[in-house]
Amino acid sequence: MARMSISVQSLRRVLVLFIGALLTIAAPDASFAQDPFTEFFGGLFGGPPHGYGHRGEPRVRRIMPHRENRGPTYWHGQTDNPRRAAKRTDGATTDQSQTAAATQPTFFVATVGDTLGQLLADGLKEGFSDRPDVAILRMGKESSGLVRDDFYDWPKSAKEIAADAQKINVAVVMLGSNDRQAIQQGQESYEPLSPRWREIYAARVDAVIAAFKEKNIPVIWVGLPVMKNERLSADMAQLNEIFKARAAHADIPYVDLWDALTDEHGQYSAFGPDINGQIVKLRSADGVHFTEAGARSVAHFVEGEIKKYYDAYRQQAPVAGVPAATPSEESKDAAAPQQPVAAAPANGQPIIFRSPVGGPSAAPTLPERPAVGPAQQLTGVGSATELAKKTPAVRPVDPGAPAQALVRHVFVEGGDQSPRDNRADDYSWRPPANAATPPN
Repeated sequence: MARMSISVQSLRRVLVLFIGALLTIAAPDASFAQDPFTEFFGGLFGGPPHGYGHRGEPRVRRIMPHRENRGPTYWHGQTDNPRRAAKRTDGATTDQSQTAAATQPTFFVATVGDTLGQLLADGLKEGFSDRPDVAILRMGKESSGLVRDDFYDWPKSAKEIAADAQKINVAVVMLGSNDRQAIQQGQESYEPLSPRWREIYAARVDAVIAAFKEKNIPVIWVGLPVMKNERLSADMAQLNEIFKARAAHADIPYVDLWDALTDEHGQYSAFGPDINGQIVKLRSADGVHFTEAGARSVAHFVEGEIKKYYDAYRQQAPVAGVPAATPSEESKDAAAPQQPVAAAPANGQPIIFRSPVGGPSAAPTLPERPAVGPAQQLTGVGSATELAKKTPAVRPVDPGAPAQALVRHVFVEGGDQSPRDNRADDYSWRPPANAATPPN
């Protein structure tokens, strides 16, 4: 009994010490946690002192932060291994530096113009984002145009851009939205879109184009879009006529954006399809500028012309003085749509089609067909189980037969066909047989 009581007392002491150890353990920091069971029993069975490691340091377990939404470090070229990091910084050329050197821009596109031209440049940057060797240079000027040369002289600036040390492969021009102003020359002032105003304005357009062509830089002129204000839109349409005419005279591409930003009735529309076909807002609230999606859509129409010069540059097709390769005659023939050619009749005479209304003569009549044809046996004469076969002999076509005469009359001579009773073209009205006779 004494042994039993001693064992119970020893067990109680162990439990008291265990509970005391749980109550006295305190976490040193909010980001740390201890394992009281391991530490307590480790101390009982000859381990280190309670709550301490082999070197007298507190035995703690660090709780690592949640890493579910963190991207892998190797994606950005990082590493947690200092040896690997040292290998990258020892002066040797790495794969990342080689990739960066291989994707340096080699084809430069200068986008010049007003605010619309700057928005176009933003759309082109996004459009060519998958081509690191193409650089879009944003060289526009807000509130500029070809009228106020005292504010910004675009013919002069175009010469400076073309003569700059930065080699330009293509120049994209889009301006004119601020040019509804009078042109001042000396003491004379010319009203917008007057005959003399048009002459001066066209000469300035030619000066901008010539500044780039003198340096053998291809030019792409982009027309102005439809505007929300009807009067402004009408003036922009007249400016587009000047741009289009001067572009044709200089033999440069002209990109027409008018129909691309109108609705099915040819009117201004702030909404339209983007490059993915989704209906989004393309124009800003002022009815002049583009939204981000609108700039991307407008740039889509210009990218095609830029890629022509880009492909020629990649193929090393252009020669000195000729920026773009001229397509061969075979490619022209292949690209040109095939026009349908009418087949000539056998006798060499042209077929003349006439209106079927009021034919030159009455249509030939066909013989009446019986309602019920003659009865024929389904089995042959010699065999009672074999079906009758069609004779292989083909009767020659009689050109004088009534059916052939009717075909010639309707489809060659352009005549009409007389209606037949109870047929679909019989429009004659017949009163019913049981109709009552009206009184006299």
